Amino acid sequence: MFFPEYRGRRLRRNENFRRMIRETHLRVDDLIYPMFSAFGENIKKEIPSMPGIYQQSIENIVAEAKEVYDLGIPAVILFGIPEFKDAVGQDAYSETGIIQETIRAIKKEVPELTVITDVCMCEYTDHGHCGIIKDGDVDNDETLNLLAAEALSHARAGADIVAPSDMMDGRVAAIREILDANDFSHIPVMSYAVKYASAYYGPFRDAADSTPQFGDRRSYQMDPANRMEAIREATLDVQECADFLMVKPALAYLDILRELKDRFDLPLVAYNVSGEYSMVKAAAEKDWIDGDRVMMETLLGMKRAGADLIITYHAKEAARLLK
Repeated sequence: MFFPEYRGRRLRRNENFRRMIRETHLRVDDLIYPMFSAFGENIKKEIPSMPGIYQQSIENIVAEAKEVYDLGIPAVILFGIPEFKDAVGQDAYSETGIIQETIRAIKKEVPELTVITDVCMCEYTDHGHCGIIKDGDVDNDETLNLLAAEALSHARAGADIVAPSDMMDGRVAAIREILDANDFSHIPVMSYAVKYASAYYGPFRDAADSTPQFGDRRSYQMDPANRMEAIREATLDVQECADFLMVKPALAYLDILRELKDRFDLPLVAYNVSGEYSMVKAAAEKDWIDGDRVMMETLLGMKRAGADLIITYHAKEAARLLK
């Protein structure tokens, strides 16, 4: 096909043509909304670096969960801010922990909404790392026991999906084993299979009060320079019976999303993380960009790269535009 006989603009010249040949579609069904549940009452505290996103007490989380469900968004993912933190993050796996109580409250009032829970220790430890500290670093194998206990406690509280985000080796297998042994073989594991040690997480650490008190997380989260390591990590999680694979962050790692989509047949999740959200919000506030258009173009790009689902703080805004 050569110009002038072939003219690509023929099929772009009006909106109906563009709609008819559109290759990638973003739907409300593709969206997952993150929520931050805080211990206490009458709390709705906006996160300064994330306009429109709040730390909220359970009654306000439930009210927003109803709003999310009414918008047609199928799922939320929960992060917890406990009353107390300690060296081993006991609130993470307590029967009366902040997330466990939040799950029960949502399931009582909005039973059809899918509740996904983040399984990690960083929000619950006083040192801000994702497990038990030994000799200045996270002890992988001892941490697995806590992660498994946390996932089981979430399942017992009524979670529909558990999502380990810690990047400990072997955690998917440990969680699968404990769920299966306790009659929760029906609960899927959404693995943060490829999670990079990224600067894009800054606003989230404000939201979840989870900034490390010493060092950083580069001994367990991945080096942003690595591609083949991502494939190895995803392969291990597939072998350990993960039900979903996730790439986090998404925007700077669209090539990794495409690699995983081409290699594996599990549902693929992109996490449109806090820094990506905050950059759009900040630029839109200064009228440097059209915030809605950039938001939708960004989410569409993640879909085009291979994501089946997108965890995004933009979910409610996007859902309103998609209706």
